[in-house]
Amino acid sequence: MSAALTILQAGPAMTIQDLGRPGYRALGLTHGGAADPTALHEGAALLGQDPNCAALEMAGSGGSFEADQDIRIALTGAQMQVNIDGEPIAWNASHLLPAGAKLTIGGARDGAYGYLHVGGGFDVEPVMESRSSHLAAGIGALLQSGEVLPLGADKGGETNLTLPRDSRFGAERVRIVASMQTDAFDDATRARFTETTFRRDARANRMGARMDHEGEGFATGGQLTIVSEVITPGDIQITGDGAPFVLMCECQTTGGYPRIGTVIPCDLPIVAQAQPGAALQFEFI
Repeated sequence: MSAALTILQAGPAMTIQDLGRPGYRALGLTHGGAADPTALHEGAALLGQDPNCAALEMAGSGGSFEADQDIRIALTGAQMQVNIDGEPIAWNASHLLPAGAKLTIGGARDGAYGYLHVGGGFDVEPVMESRSSHLAAGIGALLQSGEVLPLGADKGGETNLTLPRDSRFGAERVRIVASMQTDAFDDATRARFTETTFRRDARANRMGARMDHEGEGFATGGQLTIVSEVITPGDIQITGDGAPFVLMCECQTTGGYPRIGTVIPCDLPIVAQAQPGAALQFEFI
């Protein structure tokens, strides 16, 4: 009989995520997937399994859980307070969760998104070749207390493995490349953009994150004449009030705001994991 994990108490923004569903942008559906895909690869390394195995993404805080069989788990992403039956356990590590034991995951100490991985992954029904919830598209939903999640077959392996804390937590430098409208911003504006220390606004979710800064906003001469075109996660749109907005994994497929640059994929988790008020500075490469 397959194992299952019961959600005793769900946090406010908990979803199932894998590496997403590429190939559907022409149909109006963006890639989606984990806000911090690096965390999925870390979990896969700790459990010795495919990084596309579905995991629980927990925004801000976790919840409490109980398994009906002994299972292997791993914890990655934003470090959260965690214990099994009241005994603290390590983050960025793999563990054995005994049947009937209570796993409790609290609030994030750093970062924004924590991940709970299980041996074999969560075996929910795939939609368009992915198990990821895509809330903006109406695929899946926030998980609720009382739900019972089926687990895939675990091929087994070691536990009590650990990984060092990655440099994406607390990092301030975010590397970007030129985008479609970068040249529409004059040299002085581009220089001011890279010299500015931004603060991640509290208004951020899986669609995008607003960047706050002191001083005047950023603009191009043709701000209002740009035709809507394809956009992608990592694009930095300059909105009507001159504030940069970094598009994230569930961004829309088209947009009409000018883009001053695009965050490279391996640095986008820095933005995803930045807490409100965290300092970020962009650098063209």
